[in-house]
Amino acid sequence: MAAMEKKTRDLDRKTDDQKGAQPQKRAAKVTEYGRQLQEKQKVKEAYGVRENQFKRFFEIAARSREATGETLLTLLERRLDNVVYRLRLSTTRRQARQVIVHGHMLVNGVRVTSPSYLVHVGDVVHLATRSSESETFVKTVIEKRAAANVKVPEWLEHDRKAHSGRVIRFPVRADVSIQVNENFIVELYSK
Repeated sequence: MAAMEKKTRDLDRKTDDQKGAQPQKRAAKVTEYGRQLQEKQKVKEAYGVRENQFKRFFEIAARSREATGETLLTLLERRLDNVVYRLRLSTTRRQARQVIVHGHMLVNGVRVTSPSYLVHVGDVVHLATRSSESETFVKTVIEKRAAANVKVPEWLEHDRKAHSGRVIRFPVRADVSIQVNENFIVELYSK
């Protein structure tokens, strides 16, 4: 009987906020692996690449003599879909991919339908003649982005009237607009 009275007294001491309330859970600490994974996912999402493509670019970067992380970001910047987006020839990278796959883009006068095509110094990227003659295409895709007043990176040269651009030099780490710690990605893949 005394035990029963003690229980009821303990219950009476609880405030209304405590009665029936679930215990507060602390925010889980992000582990080092979690931070590494977050950085990788941030880059993958920004450039719109899948895991296998990302791994392939990482392997290419790992084989190079330069810093792996910087080389990885440089390779992703050099993808044709990113170059089309950076030259303001599409409103998003996803749209740039679609424009390329549908055959609207030419590199050095040759139609390229692979968004993962890597551009080189001196390459000229421009809209196919058929596409540049289509007023609705130019108005809805190109002029919409040009009106947004977005700056073209220094490693690219943009010709607004001809709907084209040229690669002046390879991009460097400073040209990458995404705030990311590439060292976390290198550590993740080095395990």
